[in-house]
Amino acid sequence: MKTHYSVGWDIGGAHVKAAVSNVSGSIIGVYQQPCPLWLGLTHLRQAVQEILQTLPAGSYQHAITMTGELVDLFAGRDDGVQQIIQTLEQLLPQQSLTVFAGKRGLVPIAAVCAADYADIASSNWLASASYAAQKIGDGVFIDVGSTTTDILCLQQGKVQTNAYTDHQRLISQELLYTGIVRTAVMAVAQTAVDQGQTINIMAEYFATMADVYRLTGELNEAHDQTTTADGGEKTTNASARRLARMIGCDFYLEELPRWQLFAENIRSQQLRRIQTAYEQVCLKTDCIKQPLIGAGVGRFLVKALADQIASPYIDFTDLCPATLMASSMDIADCAPAAALAMMKIGQE
Repeated sequence: MKTHYSVGWDIGGAHVKAAVSNVSGSIIGVYQQPCPLWLGLTHLRQAVQEILQTLPAGSYQHAITMTGELVDLFAGRDDGVQQIIQTLEQLLPQQSLTVFAGKRGLVPIAAVCAADYADIASSNWLASASYAAQKIGDGVFIDVGSTTTDILCLQQGKVQTNAYTDHQRLISQELLYTGIVRTAVMAVAQTAVDQGQTINIMAEYFATMADVYRLTGELNEAHDQTTTADGGEKTTNASARRLARMIGCDFYLEELPRWQLFAENIRSQQLRRIQTAYEQVCLKTDCIKQPLIGAGVGRFLVKALADQIASPYIDFTDLCPATLMASSMDIADCAPAAALAMMKIGQE
């Protein structure tokens, strides 16, 4: 008799993430594959197939959510949702495939129609935040990923929001386009402090936040699956060289401490931006004194924010029962996928 599993899939524009739950409701594996979807659907097929090949033998139920419909490969969001669904229909068994449609929850693939696309588009944040709300009750869910940050207030087991589209969420500040890997440094700071002086930062794609967090020592290299800004090495010295270029300087090995301080200054500006948005979101729902629930590969910033404001911190990983196989990823790194896996197994 085959062992039964559920798989949650989070189809992003730069990565595909997956989490596997067993019949007992325990997460046994999490996976991430690079997927530069803007270059074509072939990359999506390859990423999904790579993950499928690593799964243990058994029968599977699948649930998908996505943000990849936003990439400029597609004419628009509806076109993106449609093409991603059609691609996954070719790769996963349709009889066991459901799609997360926001407030509507999981919808069988055969029942999905064009009218559902707006609910399906970029709703992965609601899956993980809803799961956290069910487990915690009250709190503030903050997912800092490679590219974006989500901030949601949770009250009485529910996500408190009136914003469901990316456009609405950008207005409400529940969605910030700032992350710890792919975000360009010029998108985080326009000035920084170098050797005691404030200096303008070049509006050039010379360095990313992966370079910043490599220099602060906080980057898990397994989380950086993106090509560097200059196509160069992913080393401390190479990151320092890229950061130096942002203010018109060359890098010399003896000056490494200078660029580590420079990176710390940029880090503080990104954290300040997240804190400002957190305060604005909390003002609307009076969640300011509630615990912070951290998710995403950049959740060390959520922990730093919690320490800064003297708030309790809860890691999303601790909300999920787990018997994880060896993996370079944690459950909280792939929170939407993990939430879907748990949601799907709960339907069985």
